[in-house]
Amino acid sequence: MTNEQLVNRLAEAAESGDISRGLRALSDYVGAAGFLLIRQDINSENALENVISSNWPFDLVRKSGASLMSDLSRATELDKCLSILQPLFAMMPDTPDLPKGASQQYCSVNFNVGRNRYCLTFMCPADFIFSQQRVRATGVYASYLASLMFSEHVKVSRELELTDRELECLYWIAEGKTSDEIATIIGISKNTINNYITSVMRKTATRTRSEAIAYAVRHNLV
Repeated sequence: MTNEQLVNRLAEAAESGDISRGLRALSDYVGAAGFLLIRQDINSENALENVISSNWPFDLVRKSGASLMSDLSRATELDKCLSILQPLFAMMPDTPDLPKGASQQYCSVNFNVGRNRYCLTFMCPADFIFSQQRVRATGVYASYLASLMFSEHVKVSRELELTDRELECLYWIAEGKTSDEIATIIGISKNTINNYITSVMRKTATRTRSEAIAYAVRHNLV
């Protein structure tokens, strides 16, 4: 499949509103035995809630989805930043749920659409070696597909933009200031500052001030 043919198939999938159709096109492009697309959300307690589309057997999705979400939740903001569009090859645990012709190896590519982060995982077929160049390219193509398909999600994410006061607090955090120091600089209480910082971390899906700073640098917020 040529790049032009792939883009045409992705556009047709977006027009029809069928995300699985586009993911099948991406699977054909790299020669994968199956696909799994999940939305990365550290606040979700149920990994299956984050599964957008897959043609893997359900039990495999349930096991692997939970494992992938667990790995992603432990990754730092810097790790997530460095992993964008970088293929990650790994092995699934021994399982009888693999489809016929599939190997235990899988490959994942992370990509962003707006403030939302996604992970696209391909199941490797037996006796076949992926082209890393093509796998890396799928991250770009998948981002293109998701931007067409999930425009409403992107719109919702924009509603979570940081306020001017939250950005101000984030700036002073990046400057190494404590909550007490920021409260003195801005002229409001320490508790209010902490509330702003908590809101910043909720909106950016970060867990520590360091991760919030890394997020801010990556998105040119400070």
